[in-house]
Amino acid sequence: MFIVPESAIADLITPDAAFDAVESVFAAMAAKDAYNFPVVREAIGHEDALYGFKGGFDRAGGSLGLKAGGYWPHNLEKRGLINHQSTVFLFDPDTGKVSAMVGGNLLTALRTAAASSVSIKHLARPDSAVLGMIGAGHQSVFQMQAAVKHRDFTRVIGWNYHPEMLSRLADCAAGLGLPFEAVDLSTLGRDADVIISITSSFDATLLDAHVTPGTHIACMGTDTKGKQEVDPALLARAKIFTDEVAQSTSIGEAQHAVSQGLIQPSDIAEIGAVINGTHPGRTSTEDITLFDGTGVGLQDLATAAKVVELARAAGTAIEVDF
Repeated sequence: MFIVPESAIADLITPDAAFDAVESVFAAMAAKDAYNFPVVREAIGHEDALYGFKGGFDRAGGSLGLKAGGYWPHNLEKRGLINHQSTVFLFDPDTGKVSAMVGGNLLTALRTAAASSVSIKHLARPDSAVLGMIGAGHQSVFQMQAAVKHRDFTRVIGWNYHPEMLSRLADCAAGLGLPFEAVDLSTLGRDADVIISITSSFDATLLDAHVTPGTHIACMGTDTKGKQEVDPALLARAKIFTDEVAQSTSIGEAQHAVSQGLIQPSDIAEIGAVINGTHPGRTSTEDITLFDGTGVGLQDLATAAKVVELARAAGTAIEVDF
């Protein structure tokens, strides 16, 4: 069994490597070569924490395992730790024996950002120039850094529930050589060609009336029943894509539009089908495309497997007899 601790991850995997791993596993899912197991996610009644498991099996990539972890909302203020905590466990699909344990915190950030950037690569208009960011938490920096690799953005605009946190977006944009402006939501929806929403909201923030034709939206924060980032009416107007339809309709952004009868599960396509060329994706500059990034276990397994490969090659993986 190989162990790759959290402290070693940053020196091993790059955002580009995470992108390739996530894009490949989305393609495998759409080709029915990989599948996710049902998600377990529960409020544990302690520290207001949400804890759960995401797992799956990728026949094409040979990854079998799960990610265990969740969200501890008081970690930062009480302990100086990030609020999301997780660990990935990999198993040998031939024997069932555990093969690796990998720190999952940075991997979660990288794979989540990779998912939205995959959607930008395959769905956003080629001439997209303005990136809109909703949310300025820990994950927002990873999202912005990944997004700019796939379109030639000329500026970034942003909004956050707590305006004092927007300095994080401004600093990230400056580091990327892009100007940043704090705006209201109506301006963001009007001016942004690509919008990334990465919040923990339980109420719609981005409204249907805010968004103009031609926009691509990546909804990356809704991964639990009841969470919500955008107006359900917006999904009724958009072409909807997701990592996995079952999660999108049960714990993702589409749960609300489906429950209100505004869309059907059959209206949602897998992003992997676009990657594989079996779905056309965007067909007009006027299309509103929306990616519902619920976060699937296979993303975690793919990035963790890549980390183990890199750690073994570098001689930094810790091997134990287990």
